[in-house]
Amino acid sequence: MKTVEANAGKWGDFLPRLISAIVMVVVGAAALWAGGLWFNILVLAIVGLMLWELVRMGAPEKPAAAYQSGLLGGGALAALLVLPGVFMAPILIAAILVVAGASDAPKRWVMPFSAAILLAGLSLIQLRSSGISLIVLVIGIVVATDIAGYLAGRIFGGPKFWPRFSPKKTWSGTIAGWICAGLISGWFVVQYDLPLFWAMGGVLMSLASQLGDIAESAYKRKTGVKDSSNLIPGHGGVMDRFDGMLAAALLAGGLMVVVKITTVVPV
Repeated sequence: MKTVEANAGKWGDFLPRLISAIVMVVVGAAALWAGGLWFNILVLAIVGLMLWELVRMGAPEKPAAAYQSGLLGGGALAALLVLPGVFMAPILIAAILVVAGASDAPKRWVMPFSAAILLAGLSLIQLRSSGISLIVLVIGIVVATDIAGYLAGRIFGGPKFWPRFSPKKTWSGTIAGWICAGLISGWFVVQYDLPLFWAMGGVLMSLASQLGDIAESAYKRKTGVKDSSNLIPGHGGVMDRFDGMLAAALLAGGLMVVVKITTVVPV
């Protein structure tokens, strides 16, 4: 009886998690396929919700400040899409300072997270504007890393990857994520004739997504919350679901910058 109950508890969140994942995939795929304004709106919404959750976790008694931070963040990112590049640094700095000021959590935590959220949103939009293959690669790697890690961790268990900040993440799940990311990125390199370094970049994006998840877990421990919010059944909040995407998008954006620089100035 105890074994049955333990197994039920072990897999009890799988169905709502799966249903939520399907809904997110459908909405995300539609926006991704449409591109342009629709995709930008989705990214703006995600960025705004993540900043709302960031402040909400650090200052739960100040809901108005959390809502204002989310609206400000989404507005700041929207402004970056239409204003000349010279305004990028001032807008980012202003948004980061306002968000950090709204939260009671330590600024050394809030400022890097808010900067990462805004820059990741910008990276996602730029990736989509360059074509659909790279953004699909990034999303595929993050999703495969999460699913492979979840299933391998449940099935094989074993030593914890970083128990201080993420007590559930195992080495078996972590390595399974790397393997899936390598297979996916290798297929994309062959299928879409991408530069070979994207194959290794895929594994690095998998690692980045895992570290993004760990970083958010550390922030939640710092602020004393279990989930960033309860917006997504089975997943918690938007930040719980997209923390890995945040880190992977940042790395992918950095790789794109390297590609552009080396194309213009061969090394």
